[in-house]
Amino acid sequence: MSNNNNEKSKVKSYNNTAGKLNSKIERMSSCIENEDEKNDFLEYMKGFQALFARFIEQKDLPPINWGKINPPAEGMVLKHENLEECNEEEKKNLLDKLVVLKLNGGLGTSMGCTGPKSVIEVRNNNTFLDLVVQQISILNEKYDASIPLVLMNSFNTETDTDKILHRYDHGNVEIHCFNQHRYPRISKETLMPVPNNPIGEKGQWYPPGHGDVFPAFQNSDVFQRLKEQGKEYVFISNIDNLGAIVDFSILKHMVNNDTEYIMEVTDKTRADVKGGTLIEYEGKIKLLEIAQVPPNKVEEFKSIKKFKIFNTNNLWVDINAIDRLIKEKAFDDMDVIVNNKAIGDTPVIQLERAAGAAIRYFNNPMGVNVPRSRFLPVKGCSDLLIVQSNIYELHEGSLIMSPHRPFPTVPLVKLGVSFKKVANFLGRFKTSPDILELDHLTVSGDVYFGSDVVLKGTVIIVANHGSRIDIPDGSVLENKVISGNLRILDH
Repeated sequence: MSNNNNEKSKVKSYNNTAGKLNSKIERMSSCIENEDEKNDFLEYMKGFQALFARFIEQKDLPPINWGKINPPAEGMVLKHENLEECNEEEKKNLLDKLVVLKLNGGLGTSMGCTGPKSVIEVRNNNTFLDLVVQQISILNEKYDASIPLVLMNSFNTETDTDKILHRYDHGNVEIHCFNQHRYPRISKETLMPVPNNPIGEKGQWYPPGHGDVFPAFQNSDVFQRLKEQGKEYVFISNIDNLGAIVDFSILKHMVNNDTEYIMEVTDKTRADVKGGTLIEYEGKIKLLEIAQVPPNKVEEFKSIKKFKIFNTNNLWVDINAIDRLIKEKAFDDMDVIVNNKAIGDTPVIQLERAAGAAIRYFNNPMGVNVPRSRFLPVKGCSDLLIVQSNIYELHEGSLIMSPHRPFPTVPLVKLGVSFKKVANFLGRFKTSPDILELDHLTVSGDVYFGSDVVLKGTVIIVANHGSRIDIPDGSVLENKVISGNLRILDH
């Protein structure tokens, strides 16, 4: 009897919360005088209401059962090296079916830059966007193809992105844009939307994560045009992942095996312990994110021994399957990620979804374990040092690891807060250091590098508070610790 009472109580609580939300959205819409615009707003907000409903429902669900988590079963994750290669004729046929979609909703503010992150210069005066366009342009020219580039912008990046796209007008890459949704942040205390009208202040709204790519893409005019052109597959990746280039073997496997969804995963290293991983759960493949892990299991989740792979967010998806699943409302019960934020001193939350969590809804989904070279994100200036260095060579818009590097792995680089902003970072290096033989670099405090510096092995440089360290021109540091008084000690 008590279980029935609990269920009734949950339903009543949900109905009350949902009713309050609906009333708040109605009040927000009353600020719109034009009836058509008001109806458009109410229709638009149905996506947020469905997301909110799942959030409330998820709050009452039991946490993930750790005992039911298993490594992916045989066949769920394939090794990239075992995939069939393509001949030149196959490549042309495959490219005619392909769309490249880049997630372009993020700003460069974390690196001290204004505007979209995609316009930060990362290599030889090329921005992220420049390199992506170059990659696609070369494929289009080489195979007489017409791969379009699609950018999913957010309300934060839309205007600035539009301003720079004209520079590609005379190229051979057709570029389309659509916006992901713009949803209201909600008060952590009341669980109600913070803005009181559809415009509100910019900080009261947010783009709801890259999981929004499926409904936002399917609902765009771009999607319908591409379907009419005969496009069947979309390769989705973060625009700041310089390793996410078109891979013919993955695309061929997808087409030949009626696979609707492929997630690229790669082996975990000590730098990736928080990344989501693929698991088998109740007989199905599933993405497990750290936010879903019980507190007492977090260290186990981070273990490289048990969870050996992580999601790169390079996704290959069947376009017709996206259309079908959106129309079936299949994604409505997709896991919701609660992201805690603050507006001034007011705690708020934003409800998001991860694109990788959609894997369980598609037919015959799988992971492909790819080389680390396909995961080369630039999340901060530590990453920027690596991609600008002599570890990589730029070839046809892609970064290729130098054959002169003695190890196949990328060094672990940790630059302190003095290097956080791009302008400060650039001002602290006369020239990019030679890090071909570097394994680990940590820099903390007020440190400047001269020209032609060589770093090898493990190098740790710490300038104490109030001190400054200048690494002289031409220095060769191998397995050294340098402290504030410039003493050089064997490591």
